[in-house]
Amino acid sequence: MEPRPSPDSGELLDDMLRAIERGQPHPCYLICGEEEYLIRKAADKIAAAILPSSANDLNLFFMDGDNENIDNLCNSLMTAPLLGGKKVILVRNTRIFHSRGTTSQLIGQIRINLDSDLLKAAKDFCLLLTIAGWSLDELAHSGWEKITDDEWSELIGERENAEERKSWLPKIVEFCMDHGLKATAKADQTELLGDVLSRGIPQDNHLILTTDAIDKRKKIYKIITQIGKVLTFTQAKGEAKQRFLVMEMARERLEVAEKKMTPGAWTAIGRKTGFSLRGSMEALDKLITYTGDRAVIQDADVDDVIGKTKEDTVFDLTGSLIKKDLAAALMSLDELLDRGTNHVQILSMMVREIRLLLHGKIYLTSGVLKSFDQKMDYNRFQKAVYPAVKEMAAGKSREAKHLAGMHPYVIYNTLRGSGRFSKDALIAHLDELVDIDIALKTTARDPKLLLERFIVKFCE
Repeated sequence: MEPRPSPDSGELLDDMLRAIERGQPHPCYLICGEEEYLIRKAADKIAAAILPSSANDLNLFFMDGDNENIDNLCNSLMTAPLLGGKKVILVRNTRIFHSRGTTSQLIGQIRINLDSDLLKAAKDFCLLLTIAGWSLDELAHSGWEKITDDEWSELIGERENAEERKSWLPKIVEFCMDHGLKATAKADQTELLGDVLSRGIPQDNHLILTTDAIDKRKKIYKIITQIGKVLTFTQAKGEAKQRFLVMEMARERLEVAEKKMTPGAWTAIGRKTGFSLRGSMEALDKLITYTGDRAVIQDADVDDVIGKTKEDTVFDLTGSLIKKDLAAALMSLDELLDRGTNHVQILSMMVREIRLLLHGKIYLTSGVLKSFDQKMDYNRFQKAVYPAVKEMAAGKSREAKHLAGMHPYVIYNTLRGSGRFSKDALIAHLDELVDIDIALKTTARDPKLLLERFIVKFCE
């Protein structure tokens, strides 16, 4: 049973596949959006529907956006397959729709892939340099610091100050320099491709293009909308919706594999992948293979298969704070700083965790969760307490829900952890973090020392 995208995109994809089955394929298909996993699945389905399986090896041609050559692509589109029948050219992650109008999305993808897929992030960064007209040498050796906020805003169309850029730009520049990657000044040949598509390609030839972002003002996009079909897979908005989408698809995959996952394993996958669709499904495939005939996937399996990530270190830090384990908390802080995590990000993580604890404390002291017991296990919590939490969250905005909108396992652990603190103490700690935030942004005081002092006081 294949994972399904959002209903609108799913219905449109089904319509396309039915048209192909009736012998009415379009000459060109453009599949775009942020959900790379769903985009790849849709492209593969369309290609398989156009070509019989026996012709896949000979009549299906692949090209990657990092190495795409428009001249070769146009020649292939106009050439009939050697053995007759239908022909499909599938270009994954094409760059032809990018321009200054897509730089904001491009930077978003770079930042998302910075920890999970650094090579992809670096290739996207080289494309960004090409669009901006900058060379890597100009940005190397702290040269990126010379970019003014106004120059950066003009490039990406939105404000991002130097402090925010510092959290990711030096790392990607260093990686590109170390691996010999650089911006390549390529002439825009999309007009050539547009002319070929406008004049018409052979009836049995078909082009499938996938990309993560599109400048809809480009002529090539308008041509494709006239002669072909466009399918967009937008990312689920909000943490809760994204998590729900991933978990629904994962449940279908687990049913096919006849496996289950413990609550701790769900949480561990989310912590390691951020519940990104592609990352989560790839991790699940590895776990299904790793566990073999075993029916239940445990949280220890996730650690064994995926390994430790920056998110795990964040979890270690916040978990150590809740337990008031000073040595472990300071060690986790050092690991995060060694990984290049910005001190402002670390501060935000601690604020978020203490806010969750405060919400948990308010729930417990308000009397609305009378059935909660610090010693109860998770299964009993789900049956006896979680329904009351869901009832509290019903009809409220995401901001109003906060803790109540989290995964039940997170709520369970937060309620247990909040028992170690008084309400007044948690409020006081939040006030201290506000003071630290102001100091970080307005003074030259040592960020690490400020964070260490807070951790020491918190764990007393």
